[in-house]
Amino acid sequence: MTEFLGNLLTLTFAMQVLRITMPYALAAMGGVLSERSGVINIALEGILLMGAFGAAVGAFDSDGNVVIAIGYGITAGLATAALYAVAVVTFQADQIVTGVAINLLASGVTAYLLKVFYNSSSNSPQIQGFGGRLFTNPVFWLALVLIAVVHVIVTRTRWGLRLRAVGDKPDAAHTLGVSVNGLRWQAVLASGVLAGLGGAWLSLSGSGFVAEMSAGRGYIALAAVIMGSWRPGRAFAASLLFGFAESLEVNLQTFSTGIPNELIQAFPYVLTMITVAGFIGRSRAPAELGRPFSAH
Repeated sequence: MTEFLGNLLTLTFAMQVLRITMPYALAAMGGVLSERSGVINIALEGILLMGAFGAAVGAFDSDGNVVIAIGYGITAGLATAALYAVAVVTFQADQIVTGVAINLLASGVTAYLLKVFYNSSSNSPQIQGFGGRLFTNPVFWLALVLIAVVHVIVTRTRWGLRLRAVGDKPDAAHTLGVSVNGLRWQAVLASGVLAGLGGAWLSLSGSGFVAEMSAGRGYIALAAVIMGSWRPGRAFAASLLFGFAESLEVNLQTFSTGIPNELIQAFPYVLTMITVAGFIGRSRAPAELGRPFSAH
């Protein structure tokens, strides 16, 4: 146990936490943008999965070109988010039901394309990504910049003010000439870009795409949004907590603790339920979250 605790105080463990946090944080930033506009984004899970698959295809097709792979991942995330926006913003479908449907669709589509492209039901061929590199990885710094940019946009810009307005008082925003649904479209598409990049991180930091590799991260990112009171900085801090929990789980499995592996693997999800249960009711969601808007 002393060796285990000592391992938690090393730079290696801190880097592992940051590496694991990135997909959570990027998806959470997308969730903040979408939900501050009034659109619940349970589809983050499916967007992450499609982004991961797209990046793996891009890396395989380009012989490991990370830039092209990221472009594929973001495009896949953007396309998935656009499909979601068509359903919930344009046609005003139920956001919860549609989000779940998008996640199921992403699961089925990626499994089917794995079979079509690579004749496999479990994983893509090995790809050349950026592996475990962190501080020398430009994608890591890009992700940090994007997180900071989202914070500034939401809290310090005119667009961010309008974003908050259409999530809280869309009728008033519409009266002032703001296109509520147009801005919601923009926010959902931005969430697709960010979560698509988060998905690309998943496959490029490993050795390729694995079926269902998002593994609930989109839902945990949504929990980070709630814990962070729909504020980018706080959502990032919550993502760090979940990254720490997953890193702890990985390290616990390498030590003989006597705890069954099944319980260790459930730890991040149990933490998610406990923390969300503690924060729901204490943080104020956007007033019109989940409610479609129609101009009168």
